[in-house]
Amino acid sequence: MPVDSPFQIEIPGTHILSHLFPDLQNVSDEPIWIDAEDTGNRLSLREGLRWVRRVGMGLEGLGVQKQDVVMMYSTNHIFVPVAYLGIAGCGAIFSGCNPAYGVEETTYQIQNTGCKAILVEPALLPTLLKAATSANFPKDRIFLFSDKETGTINGIRDWRTFLPPPKDAASWHWQTLGPAQSRSTIAALNYSSGTTGLPKGVMISHQNIIANVAQSIYMRDLSQPYTTSSSNPHPSPRPPERWLGFLPLYHAYGQLWSIVSAAKTQSPCYFMRSFSYPTFLSHIQNHRITHIQTAPPVLVMLAKRPETSSYDLSSLQNILCGAAPLSKDLQNEVSSKLNLKVVQTWGMTEVTCSCLHVPGGIDDRSGSVGFIDPNARIKLIDEEGAEVGIGERGEIYVQGPNVCLGYWRNEAATKDTFDEEGYLKTGDVAVRDEKGWFWIVDRKKELIKVRGFQVAPAELEALLLSHEAISDAAVCAVLREHEERPRAYMVVKEQWRGKVDDRSVEKWVSERVARHKWLTGGVVFVDEVPKSPSGKIQRKVLREWAEADEEGGRARVGAKL
Repeated sequence: MPVDSPFQIEIPGTHILSHLFPDLQNVSDEPIWIDAEDTGNRLSLREGLRWVRRVGMGLEGLGVQKQDVVMMYSTNHIFVPVAYLGIAGCGAIFSGCNPAYGVEETTYQIQNTGCKAILVEPALLPTLLKAATSANFPKDRIFLFSDKETGTINGIRDWRTFLPPPKDAASWHWQTLGPAQSRSTIAALNYSSGTTGLPKGVMISHQNIIANVAQSIYMRDLSQPYTTSSSNPHPSPRPPERWLGFLPLYHAYGQLWSIVSAAKTQSPCYFMRSFSYPTFLSHIQNHRITHIQTAPPVLVMLAKRPETSSYDLSSLQNILCGAAPLSKDLQNEVSSKLNLKVVQTWGMTEVTCSCLHVPGGIDDRSGSVGFIDPNARIKLIDEEGAEVGIGERGEIYVQGPNVCLGYWRNEAATKDTFDEEGYLKTGDVAVRDEKGWFWIVDRKKELIKVRGFQVAPAELEALLLSHEAISDAAVCAVLREHEERPRAYMVVKEQWRGKVDDRSVEKWVSERVARHKWLTGGVVFVDEVPKSPSGKIQRKVLREWAEADEEGGRARVGAKL
């Protein structure tokens, strides 16, 4: 039988802006989105709402229709929340594009979204213009998007030029949504590889976002000194928090916490434009950051890098860690070293962000990803398609108000990712105990997680097969120092043998894809890619090869080239 969450909460079925701004006469003037480098560059919720209204009204003036997509191609800055909320606010769909993407990847997202306007950070304009040309996207629908006015560059206008004056926008209001509309109206289109294949747009509704924020905040507040419970009838006041917004805001994880949860809890969030470890440490020290949301690679740095001891991190109280598997040894090393709680969570883009959490007030050292989030349910399914019980391994299938609507313009992939009862197949394998705690033990899906970012083997394989010297290729992950790295096993065409080496292939790939997709796990030449009689790549064999290679401290050698 499926397991229901032990927690049930009230989740409003409404518009995201109605949820964040329920009383327009009493909106906070306290700074909420703050530039970590220049704290005078900041926005309060009241200021943010003024800008959101201008964006919503301005997009309507451009002719952007309900459920049209507007794409953002930018690093973090304080106006990204304005774009996110303004785009969704007027009934359009926000889609963030990874600023590390090159021309081909950006072209794909422009074409796949069918976006009607693009906001681009000035530094990324050369790449965007090449991608726009490739996608036949009109230049007059591209706007420079910075926290500082830029003027016109290469014929591209500043985004402020399509905004109405503040006085005109003051009366603009979003369309209200009832529960059914909240469930069906898409607010964000975040790209994911799902369990297999190329990146796909995940359709996230207003209700999905509201639900996952409510679920995540509820789980964060569980077992805290400030939370009322049978064992704590007289809680202490909630202490103020300060967050560091270094998670990228084109990604679901950053959107959920640094934009929506920060606004809902009124927790000031200090934005980093890009990640540098010493800068990250200095911001924690200088801004007295209390909470961060992160992925395992940052915990590796906190545990292993010598710079950690050079900064005062005593303000830090809680680290929420998700986006990729985290070993309990690393979790406990950081907990002990910094004298704080490391709280694990599990999720994926298809569940908006998360669906399992360790309660925020519990200092768990078992490596668990905790309980099912409120109002959700999970069943674990084995390789034969049967449900498994306590202590048995099974793929997580999940239902809940945070589960996405499906994949954008891809009915086949949507059909494949949901079972006949409407459960989302996640591709992650877990076990649970009799108390309802879950542990992630394996991954069934093909994708690779690099620093918390998804890498689809199929995408890299398709790229490699476009190389003139390669006749076949397969990609898998190798695990080194708690981190996955993409490795390619490939067959070289007869006439190219002896003329191409691993370094040249690695360089060729790095010139065409974002950094997290580089073949940092190496390139290995083989006589044949392992495939089933039907022609499907045998990924289990690839994983066995990679494990054997790493244990032996050498690369697997196939044909001598």
